[in-house]
Amino acid sequence: MESLGTMASFFSQKVKEKVVLIQQLSLKHSAEAHGIRGPAERPRLQSPVRNGAYRSVRSMVEMELKAGAVDFSHRTDSGCRTLLRLHRSLLWLKLMLEGLAEGPDADGQYRTPGELSRDAYMVALAPHHPWVLRQAAEFVFLALPDRQYFLQLVCVQNQQEAVPILRIIIHALTLVHTRTQQILAEHGMLELP
Repeated sequence: MESLGTMASFFSQKVKEKVVLIQQLSLKHSAEAHGIRGPAERPRLQSPVRNGAYRSVRSMVEMELKAGAVDFSHRTDSGCRTLLRLHRSLLWLKLMLEGLAEGPDADGQYRTPGELSRDAYMVALAPHHPWVLRQAAEFVFLALPDRQYFLQLVCVQNQQEAVPILRIIIHALTLVHTRTQQILAEHGMLELP
C-alpha cells in the first residue's frame, strides 16, 4: 500500500495500527500470563509466547470471549473487533487483485486499478464506513497509479506474466479470508461495532 503513494498511505497506516494493536494485546496477555503486571517489567517480553492465547485466530477469539473482552453492543479495542476490520480489508485486497487478474473487456480495454479498487471497496469496506471516509476513499481511487505500475509491484512486465502470480496470491488470500470468516461467523462476530 505504501508504494502506491501518499494518498493510499492513510489506509496502510490504519492497517498498521490494527496489526500493532493486536500485537500489543498479545504481549499484554502473555505478560499477564507470566505474572508480569507493571509496564516497567513488560520490556522483557518482546514477542508473544507461541503457545499463548493469541497463537491463532480461534484461540484469540475463544480467550477474548471467555475473558469478556468482546462487547457485541459497544466498541472496544479487542483483538476480535480489530481482526474483523483487518478481515474486511483483506477482502478488499482480494477483490481488487481478482479484478487485476481479469482479462480485457469486449473492446480490449482493461479496467483501471482505480475502478477495481472502487468496486472492491464498495463491496468490502464502504458498507462499514461513514460518509466522510467513503468520500476520502474516492480521492484515493482517482490518485492510484496505472495498471503497469501495479504489475511492476508484483515483479512482472505484462498482464500475461501477472496472471499466474496474482492467482497464487489470490488463492492464499482466499484461504485466509475463508478460515477467518468461518471462525468469526461461528461466534457471531461479523458485525461487531
